[in-house]
Amino acid sequence: MTVRIGHGYDVHAFGDGDHVILGGVRIAHDRGLVAHSDGDVLLHAVCDALLGAAGLGDIGVYFPDTDPAWAGADSRALLRRVVAELADVGWVPANVDTTLICQVPRIGPHRAAMRAQLAADLGLAPEAVNVKATTTERLGFLGRGEGIAAHAVTLIVPRA
Repeated sequence: MTVRIGHGYDVHAFGDGDHVILGGVRIAHDRGLVAHSDGDVLLHAVCDALLGAAGLGDIGVYFPDTDPAWAGADSRALLRRVVAELADVGWVPANVDTTLICQVPRIGPHRAAMRAQLAADLGLAPEAVNVKATTTERLGFLGRGEGIAAHAVTLIVPRA
């Protein structure tokens, strides 16, 4: 069987706001994320991983931050569109493994909900989706609490 692997990365700085959205889950926080869309770094990284695995470019090709149509966009809708684009060229996700990198907010209490949202949008069983989190031990811009980053690795397989 032919398989392909993709990797995605995204980062957004903190700014004004009272919540962040990570993995499709709204989390109360004393700051928001600066972004053209809803700033969901986790879903943006997954989109890039999927598009990269299929050789379809990156999230900026499909949802450029210069296009007002994507202002405030729900990243779950973007992810579902990416999954549809993959299907159009004969691919489906098989699994995804993600890592959020941030000092705050705490991810543990929201991990199961993120995993469920991702699984639903990817058309996968929850056990085919993993959400991890780590800090940078207060090192660098992430450690100083200036933003949040995410990595995603995905495997895609031919559509049956």
